[in-house]
Amino acid sequence: MPENFSTTASFLWSVADLLRGDFKQSQYGRIILPFTLLRRLECVLAPTKQAVLAEYDKRKDSDLPMGPFLEKASGGLKFYNTSPMDLASLGETQVLDNLDTYIRSFSPAAREIFEHFGFHGFLEKLDEANLLYQVIQRFASTDLSPQAHSNYEMGLIFEELIRRFAESSNETAGEHFTPRDIVHLTTALLFTDQQEKIAPGKIVTVYDPTAGTGGFLSEGEEYIHSISQDARVRVFGQELNPESHAICMADMLIKGHEIDNIKLGNTLSDDQLPAQQFDFMLSNPPFGVDWKKVQKQVQDEHKLKGHAGRFGPGLPRVSDGSLLFLMHLMSKMRDAKEQGSRIGIILNGSPLFTGGAGSGESEIRRHILENDLLEAIVALPTDMFYNTGIATYVWVLSNHKRPERKGRVQLINATDMGDKMRKSLGSKRKYLTEDSIETIVRLYGAFEETETSKIFNTTDFGYRRITVERPLQLAFHPKDETRLAALQADKGWEKLDKALRQAILDALPRFEEDKILSRSTFKKWLKVHMNGATLPAPAFKLLQKHLGEHDDQAEVCKTKGQPEPNPDLRDNENVPLGEDIHAYFAREVTPHVPDAWIDESKKDEQDGQVGIVGYEIPFNRHFYQYVPPRPLEEIDADLDQVSREIMALLQEVHA
Repeated sequence: MPENFSTTASFLWSVADLLRGDFKQSQYGRIILPFTLLRRLECVLAPTKQAVLAEYDKRKDSDLPMGPFLEKASGGLKFYNTSPMDLASLGETQVLDNLDTYIRSFSPAAREIFEHFGFHGFLEKLDEANLLYQVIQRFASTDLSPQAHSNYEMGLIFEELIRRFAESSNETAGEHFTPRDIVHLTTALLFTDQQEKIAPGKIVTVYDPTAGTGGFLSEGEEYIHSISQDARVRVFGQELNPESHAICMADMLIKGHEIDNIKLGNTLSDDQLPAQQFDFMLSNPPFGVDWKKVQKQVQDEHKLKGHAGRFGPGLPRVSDGSLLFLMHLMSKMRDAKEQGSRIGIILNGSPLFTGGAGSGESEIRRHILENDLLEAIVALPTDMFYNTGIATYVWVLSNHKRPERKGRVQLINATDMGDKMRKSLGSKRKYLTEDSIETIVRLYGAFEETETSKIFNTTDFGYRRITVERPLQLAFHPKDETRLAALQADKGWEKLDKALRQAILDALPRFEEDKILSRSTFKKWLKVHMNGATLPAPAFKLLQKHLGEHDDQAEVCKTKGQPEPNPDLRDNENVPLGEDIHAYFAREVTPHVPDAWIDESKKDEQDGQVGIVGYEIPFNRHFYQYVPPRPLEEIDADLDQVSREIMALLQEVHA
């Protein structure tokens, strides 16, 4: 954050010094944020205030709705205030009543923003503590006009205040906003080569289901206008956190957008923009956050609606809901015949590879890749976010790819492009410079193979998991005392008839051999030694469990003439898609385990072929560079040098 933004944010946050003692640290932000917002709205309205008041006096006795007239008088802004007061002129007496009247004089949309903060309750507490006038004067003296701070700069100030608020209340700042360098990169990637779609005169829709303070929506609008000034941008969003939602609403209000399009609520359980589709979508969902709270609603939608709902491809594990947001966005893509939609979403590493074939995560990746929706993934440097230092990735998706990108996926490794910050902000220790962002976007746009850009077919990430079985070969040990003790300690043994148990215990010592290499032989002679007594299946199962052991020299156990598989030796092989599983098996498995076979009953539900289809994107493997170890002679020389230094130090100690 440049110095002047940081200075302004620090000054605003210094109000906390006044609040200390009368308020908890976790309450500071709930006072400072709405006051900052109030002062910003006041400064934006200041140039047209007198015109609005004159228009209000002229029409206050009219039966006509005044809103359109007052908006026109305010210079086309979507909000206004009809009070002659401002923060500097509220007076020293009856301050609470005057401030309440002032806030109520805002137009309904602006007034609603302060309701989301629960602002009035805190104003009453400030008044009781005799702090209200002092706090008002502090904000009234701060210049937050558009001339002093652009909308972009105010966004940075709000984000810094939220970060401090999150730190003071032990919340997660990263859940509320995305660092602006990451916003800029993701937005630049999303709008690359999209001039046709955002041509002058066109209406362009931008959506963020995790809107936070509106950083993606603001950046998206600015980027579109930098390409096509005459394009009309409509923004839509939904946000869970009330404070962030209120700031986002205010930002959109100041910019003249319809703030009814900015919804408050949980996107996964309560999509408040159902059935709507958008041209461009951006999102930074929370990393690794579980979705237990909305599990029932999500599972119900998955089961009842299938692909007609948002979560048809599958459900990820409850511990990480990132892919739910991605599916939510995919459900809002326009038809490809209407130029389709593009998505830019920031995810952690788990959506790349978590979950084997057949799992929810794998099925979601399968849906994305088999429908050719994934254009590119960019690996970011670590330590880029305020609340975590983990590896993160920007995914770019489209259902209207350029011809050369069809059936292809581009991976870009930007992990070494982060510059160190002079001062860390939480966990954020690195940032992307404009040059780095330009380099990444250029790599993406060029769509060429380099050391940091690799291109694959969508099928390169798929495989077919086959189940490899090996025969059950059991040797039985009828006289082993340890095994016999374990047998009798088993709860299942106690459930057998007492007479049967005694018959078995009497029969086992009668075996001549200590080790029988055939299950059928053991069973045959056991019945003989039991004098023909009936041996129920559950009883023999217990004997096999405790007295039997795999032995390569033993006879193969068979059922109905077919070898019986040994579940303990069962294994899986991942065969690349497009390769014949039998040819792969003959080459990779048979030479090592000649008696193995493929379980052909395990088939994929979608294509009915042997083997379960899975997809994963092993990003790091494709960019791994082998670094040979140093020569032994060099290592020995270093060790000798260290030894000499240690000896020299010891001699100094003893001298």
